[in-house]
Amino acid sequence: MIGDNHGQISLEYLLIFTVSLIILLIFTLSLAENSIKDTLDVSDSLDVKSDLSKIANAIKQVYGEGQGSKQTIKLNCKNKIKVNIQDNCISTSFKLNDNSKKEVKEYALSNIKKTSITLNNGENVIIVEWPINSENMLIYRV
Repeated sequence: MIGDNHGQISLEYLLIFTVSLIILLIFTLSLAENSIKDTLDVSDSLDVKSDLSKIANAIKQVYGEGQGSKQTIKLNCKNKIKVNIQDNCISTSFKLNDNSKKEVKEYALSNIKKTSITLNNGENVIIVEWPINSENMLIYRV
């Protein structure tokens, strides 16, 4: 009779422990999912900022070297983005996991006319050049 009481206490302990663990997992998984989405948003933002920085550096290099200079950049993008270039500003906006939009900007002194370039996912080759006897620089995707 004494052994039966200990067995029942152990079974109740295991049942309470299992239910508590399931409840804890339900709350933890939902919080972890939000954290993962936020981390992916930060990673995507940094990738886009890095790509814009590479474009801005190429523009600065060509502008500094003057007419007849040319730079080629290879970018590997995760998502398709549209890069706008105007008034010495390179910018783009992209959608985050919560469906909001984030705008990223980089600044580079140049004489490029207002234009835009679409970068597809995968490898993109961008050329920045300042043709001889031309007032304006050009930027385009090959």
